[in-house]
Amino acid sequence: MAKNRKNQAAAIRFGPALKASFLCLLIGGSAVGYVWQKSEIGRLAQQIRQRETKLAQLQNDNKRLADQISILHSPVMIDRRAKELNLGLAPATPMQVVRLAEAPTVAQSNPRQFAQRPVTELTP
Repeated sequence: MAKNRKNQAAAIRFGPALKASFLCLLIGGSAVGYVWQKSEIGRLAQQIRQRETKLAQLQNDNKRLADQISILHSPVMIDRRAKELNLGLAPATPMQVVRLAEAPTVAQSNPRQFAQRPVTELTP
């Protein structure tokens, strides 16, 4: 005798429906994750482009400022700036220059010797 459908357990009747809904949720979740990852990749790529552009701009500014500093440090520009500010600066006269003679040094036999010992004559 055939069994009546009304007498079947509830798990048997709703099992396929639960499997189908779980499968739909899995596929839908994967699709949402894929779209989120693609949008995240696009956002990060845009940030990389912006930062590379800013880096190039900062490098150009750095080079321009380094060139400007080298120009300002030149003796010609320093002299011109001193004349503009009326600082009264002029080159030193030979009478204002003091020259110091450097004492001759004795060659050291040991390169690790830090303090120089007084030179003594050896008597046999």
